[in-house]
Amino acid sequence: MTIIYTNRLSFKAMFLSKLRNPFLIAACSLALTTGAMAQKKEKLFNGKDLTGWKVYGTEKWFVQDGELICESGPDKGYGYLATTKTYKNFELSVDFKQGANGNSGVFIRSNIPDGSTKISGWQVEVAPPNHDTGGIYESYGRGWLIQIPDEKEGFLKFGEWNTLKIRAEGPRVRTWLNGHEMVDINDEKIGAGNGSIALQIHDGGGIKVNWKNLKIKSL
Repeated sequence: MTIIYTNRLSFKAMFLSKLRNPFLIAACSLALTTGAMAQKKEKLFNGKDLTGWKVYGTEKWFVQDGELICESGPDKGYGYLATTKTYKNFELSVDFKQGANGNSGVFIRSNIPDGSTKISGWQVEVAPPNHDTGGIYESYGRGWLIQIPDEKEGFLKFGEWNTLKIRAEGPRVRTWLNGHEMVDINDEKIGAGNGSIALQIHDGGGIKVNWKNLKIKSL
């Protein structure tokens, strides 16, 4: 007869009950608990305020109706909202909806000096139609590392909610837009990086992007 355990806790209890050595019980319990914690998703945005984030630049970042919103300010410059924690190997998912021209992006393993908007890191592009949403760009460095093929431009739903997923593990980064794989790249420089997750608002003015469901899982 095959027994199906419906959750991790029931499996853990069954497994430990078969052991007799207290040292083995302790070691196995720690291993199972650690494995469960490693798979837990963390909410980056609490739906209420900017706790856990830091603003760089003078552009507007605010919360409204449970959504995180960025808008161009009077300076019409670059702006960033970065996590106060750093993340190296992870799987990140975010929902975004673009208004106006919607030129933005999600930076990974990024660093920004205090009082500056000169960012280092790698941007997963969020852009208007036909401008490589899901591609990867290195600001103040090598520029485009990989752009998306033309046949994938239609996966962006401009003016509607989209889901962007990013998986960064060592030198490999993969992105998906609305369930479609966009790019897959291996890069030694990316692999050596470490830093924050940062949302961007592009310069030029007239930009608005709504964000929600920002969740990350460490790998």
